[in-house]
Amino acid sequence: MKEILLIGGGGHCKAVIDVIEFEGSYKIAGIVEKDDSSTNNLLGYEIIGCDSDLGDLGKHYKYALITVGQVKTSSIRKKLFNLAIESGFILPNIISPNAYISRHSELGRGVIVMHNSVINSNARIGDNCIINSKALIEHDCQIYEHNHISTNVTINGSVIVESDCFIGSGAIVKELTTIKQGSFIKAGTIVR
Repeated sequence: MKEILLIGGGGHCKAVIDVIEFEGSYKIAGIVEKDDSSTNNLLGYEIIGCDSDLGDLGKHYKYALITVGQVKTSSIRKKLFNLAIESGFILPNIISPNAYISRHSELGRGVIVMHNSVINSNARIGDNCIINSKALIEHDCQIYEHNHISTNVTINGSVIVESDCFIGSGAIVKELTTIKQGSFIKAGTIVR
């Protein structure tokens, strides 16, 4: 079984661990946490290094995934994604077996698709995105890189979400809408 490192050891990491364990294609080799972490394991998985160790860890492990969450800004996820690429890691997509992804859609690198999400035909998801539990991304949508589409979000047809956005839980985005780069959409918002 392929081994994967998880980069970031907070709450989002716990949810990702659940998806990886359920999906079964990867064995979690350990977690990389920030330099000042006070814990030595998470859900039974060892913290094996800090961000500054990624270069060395890249010599021993092939796969990694960014497991830092994203709310106010994508800057930490983006920085870690670039550092992981520079360190030689391959960032695979992790997809819950309970999710549906159309064979006519495209995913970038390092995308996590959580439980009960749906990505419909001709949708394109960029690198390093979080598609959280029960998110619905309809046909012809373009979700650029480094976005977090939160739980139970509905993105209707032909929507463009530019990079570095956060769309809060339960938000509904009307069809043919463009969400500008770096936008923060509050939970429950209806975007027209």
